[in-house]
Amino acid sequence: MDENVARPPAAPPPPAFPAPWPIEPPPLPPKQRRTNAVIIGSAVAVIAAIVTTGIVVGATKGSTDDGKPSSTAAASGVTDDDPVVPFDEPDPEPTYPQVDADSFSIDLRTTQRQCFGSAGCNVTVEPELTYLGSSSDLDPDAVYEITYEIHGDESGPVIQTAELTNQTSLSYRPSLISTASASTELSVEITDVTSG
Repeated sequence: MDENVARPPAAPPPPAFPAPWPIEPPPLPPKQRRTNAVIIGSAVAVIAAIVTTGIVVGATKGSTDDGKPSSTAAASGVTDDDPVVPFDEPDPEPTYPQVDADSFSIDLRTTQRQCFGSAGCNVTVEPELTYLGSSSDLDPDAVYEITYEIHGDESGPVIQTAELTNQTSLSYRPSLISTASASTELSVEITDVTSG
């Protein structure tokens, strides 16, 4: 063959098949409803309940109720030689004595004092409480509010409240007292005790 001979232009090969149309997936079969399964399951449950009830009733009617133990109870292995274990009852809640104003003694401790000659003094005091019993007599879960009255302030008695918790923890606010003179003696008394 001659290389100078013109060749016909190369044509693309014809398509083997016509262009495909979009293929739709085959329709799904309709879903079966679960109604049949629910009905069958319910029927099985009802039948099982009836059979179980019949067995229990039949076993109960077959027993003698003359007050004597049945033969299966006699053969249960409990003999007179077995030790009897008493039922342990839970410990009763502990009781605590009633706490009142007479259960405590109180004194004042002076933490600051500033006097102004004949004009009197400003005195800061804190309560010192003492429980007259054993601290174990106090309920550890209770909060005792101890109200006390301080006498000696030039404007009249000062009433304060301290809180006793956990049998030994005392919370209070220091009291600022203004006395008429440097010689004024302060006094204190417990007026009320409540627990909560």
